[in-house]
Amino acid sequence: MSGHDVVVVGSGPNGLAAAVTLARAGLGVLVLEAQPEAGGGARTLPLPGSETGLVHDVCSAVHPMAAASPFFRSFDLAARGVELVEPPVQFAHPLDGGRAGLAYRDAARTAAGLGVDGQAWLDLVGRLAADPDALLGAGLGDRRSIPPEAWKSVSGLLTTARFGLGVIEQGTRLWDRRFEGDVAPALLTGVAAHSITPLPTLAAAGTALMLASLAHSHGWPLPRGGSGAITRALLDDLEAHGGQVRTGVRVGSTADLPPARAYVFDTSPLAAAEILGSHLPQRADRALRRFRYGDAAAKVDFVLDGPVPWANAEVGQAGTVHLGGSRAQLVEAEKAVAAGRHAEHPLVLVSDPVVVDPDREVGGLRPLWTYAHVPAGSTVDPTEAVTAQLERFAPGFRDVVVSSRSTPASQMSEHDENYVGGDIAAGAVTMWQMVARPSLRPSPWSTGADGVYLCSSSTPPGPGVHGMAGWFAARQVLRDRFGRREMPDLGPTAGQRTGIGRG
Repeated sequence: MSGHDVVVVGSGPNGLAAAVTLARAGLGVLVLEAQPEAGGGARTLPLPGSETGLVHDVCSAVHPMAAASPFFRSFDLAARGVELVEPPVQFAHPLDGGRAGLAYRDAARTAAGLGVDGQAWLDLVGRLAADPDALLGAGLGDRRSIPPEAWKSVSGLLTTARFGLGVIEQGTRLWDRRFEGDVAPALLTGVAAHSITPLPTLAAAGTALMLASLAHSHGWPLPRGGSGAITRALLDDLEAHGGQVRTGVRVGSTADLPPARAYVFDTSPLAAAEILGSHLPQRADRALRRFRYGDAAAKVDFVLDGPVPWANAEVGQAGTVHLGGSRAQLVEAEKAVAAGRHAEHPLVLVSDPVVVDPDREVGGLRPLWTYAHVPAGSTVDPTEAVTAQLERFAPGFRDVVVSSRSTPASQMSEHDENYVGGDIAAGAVTMWQMVARPSLRPSPWSTGADGVYLCSSSTPPGPGVHGMAGWFAARQVLRDRFGRREMPDLGPTAGQRTGIGRG
C-alpha cells in the first residue's frame, strides 16, 4: 500500500516525541497540525495585539519535566542548542506581610529559610531529591510496570517507599501534622495546586512531591528564547531523519487521513473518538468518551515597563511564583473552583522570563506570563482577579503595567484543542485517571482501533512537557505494527551538534 509508515495527528511535545522516535527507527513519518505552526502548548509567538516586538509562551513556560525527562535527556536538548536556564530561586510563594517561601536548587538553603519547618522539609522533600532517578521512575513511568529504578537498589526501594508514604501524608488530612509554621506548607501547597484539583488529594500530593523535589535535583528552568526552542529542536531532528510536518491541516474524520500503516493521535480522547467514528469498537468508543476533563486555567499576558515590585525582593529572583496566600486560603480557592465558582482570591501562577533571559526585554518592556485557576469552560476575563493578586503581594504592580491580554478558559482550546474547557492538564488529575488514563487498558496508548494509537497528555504518564507519552506510544507502535523490540538512539548526530537552534 502506498502512503506513509506512520501519520501523527497533532504536533505538541508528545506528538513530536513520537514522530522523532519513529523517524529515527527509519520509518516514513508525516505530522499533521491544525494550527499555523507546530508545537501545541510549547510555542513562543509574537504577543497578539502588541506592537512591542515581545514574544510570549502560548502555554507552557517553565520546564522542570523537560530538564528531568528520560526522553529529553536521551534527546540531549543542550547539544542541540536549547539552553535551559535556571533562575536563582526555582519557585517562590509569597505570603501576606512580606514573608515568602523560597525554593532554591540547594535543599539545605531552602530549609534554612523555612525556620521551624526546615528539617521537616528536608525529611519530606530533600530525601526524595537525593535519589531523583527512582522518583522519576515512579512519576514518569508507564503506569503498567514497576520501574527498575524502584527495585534494583536499596536506595531506589527506600525512595519509592518514602514517595508513597509522603503521598499518603500530604494527600490526606494528615498533611498538617508535619509542619508547625505556615511558610513551608504554603510553599508545598502552591506546587500541589498545579494539579488544579481540590486539596488535599493523593494525586495533588504526588504532583507536589515530585515537582518540589525536582527543584532540588534538576531545577525548574526556562528555555532561553522561550518554550518554542524545544519545539524547534524536535522539528529539526524530525526533518533531519526524513519526517514531514504539514501545518494548517485539520483532521475531522478518517477521510482526512492519508494512507499509513499506523496512526498516532496527539489529541484528546474525545477528539480521537470523534475522528475515528465507526472505526472504533463500541466499547473502546465509550471508554474514550467517558474520559473526564478537569477544571481550567485562564491566561493573562502582561506587558510591563519594569520588574514586578514584589514586597519581598527575593521573590523577584524566582522563575515561577505561586500566588494565593496560606495553605488554608489555597484550599478554599481550589474548593471554589471545583464547585464551579470563581474564587475571590484565585491561585495564580506567574513567570517572569526576563529573570533568566534578559533578551526577552525589548525597548525597556518585558512580558509577564500568568494564569489563574477557574471553573471549566469559564468565559470570565481573569485580568482583574490576576492583577489584584499581584497587587496584593507586589504593591504598585498596576503602575508598571503597560498593557494586558487575557485568554478566558473557554478560549484556551482555540490555540490547543487538547485543552478541553481550558483543562491544561488534558484530563482531571485524580488517582484513578493517573492509572486509567484514558482507560484501564493493558496498553493505554492503543485506542482499540486497529493500528491507531493515542500519545497525548491524556495517556501515561500525564501532563507536562516531557515527551514520555509520545515515546511510550512510539514503543507500542514499533512493537505492534513493525515487529521491533529495540528502540532507536535519540542522541544528536555529529552534524546536529551545532549548538545553534533553528530560527
